[in-house]
Amino acid sequence: MSTTQQLFESAPHFNATNMRVEQLTNGYICQLQDQSLIQANGDDAASFLHNQLSNDVEHLNQTQARYAAYCTPKGRMLASFLYWKTDSDIILQCSSSLQPALQKRLQMFVMRSKVKLEDISEQFAILGLGGKAAEIFLLTQFTQLPSTINDKVSGSMGSVIRVQDAFDSPRYQWIISHEKLATVSTQLTADLLKIDASIWRLGNIHAGVPQVVEQSKEKFVPQMINFELIGGVNFRKGCYPGQEIVARSQYLGKLKRRMAIALVEAETVEVTMEIFSDNDPSQPCGMIVNAERNFDKRFACLIEIKLADQEQGKVHLGVSDGPVLEFIPLPYAYLDVTE
Repeated sequence: MSTTQQLFESAPHFNATNMRVEQLTNGYICQLQDQSLIQANGDDAASFLHNQLSNDVEHLNQTQARYAAYCTPKGRMLASFLYWKTDSDIILQCSSSLQPALQKRLQMFVMRSKVKLEDISEQFAILGLGGKAAEIFLLTQFTQLPSTINDKVSGSMGSVIRVQDAFDSPRYQWIISHEKLATVSTQLTADLLKIDASIWRLGNIHAGVPQVVEQSKEKFVPQMINFELIGGVNFRKGCYPGQEIVARSQYLGKLKRRMAIALVEAETVEVTMEIFSDNDPSQPCGMIVNAERNFDKRFACLIEIKLADQEQGKVHLGVSDGPVLEFIPLPYAYLDVTE
């Protein structure tokens, strides 16, 4: 067992069913074991990925992180990535449920390009941190912290990325080698509340940040889950698989399907579970994108749904007379990012 595993398995863990959101304000940390890292290196790494993903990779600098979709030729998302550059390498973060198949698929298209793809998940701990004490701690490891969403700072203690805020506090993702983490494990235990990664995923839901997982691959065109609104699609870059479909969805007529946040009281909520509207109960109007138990014991969900059906009290989970969904505001507006 690694030092990282010992650190998190020996500490008390809290999830949304046994704590209050106010407890997160001081500072918390969790290990994101459901995430994997693929490293791309070589002279052609940037140009290769630029031609595969929905976002600009060639002009990525050392102080940025970005989202990108990896799509089928029909524009359906095989994966959602968070990616960044470290020295000459580009790191792709995705759901662990997808990593082996994604790496194999990307490898198929390398051909003569000078690119090496490697799973480096076992070499690093991927940590999620938030709250005042987390910022104070990180400033003991880095000379400064990234102040803007999706900015990145790197140093001898790895890389820290500012991600979307949640629970009324800034959040950071820290990627660090297990060996380096072992040198500060005692301080971590003393200063930060150890929480379950489900709370981190809950924060992503409240921030309106979706992730494609094994169950939901090939279900969505990026705009259906607001992926361009969080900076995951560049409409001015060159071609990539599915680019024509993604562009056509944006430019030809108003988008009719979007992602929303909703709360629902239910025994369980699963990814890709269908939802039904009173407007037409004979067929589903959308599906669950991500879901986690909320602090009020209900489930918080990201749902893909027809815009016309986003009506309070009229949308149900699972079946036409199932539990009613309560819509809550997204932290961003529906905009046309091409204008």
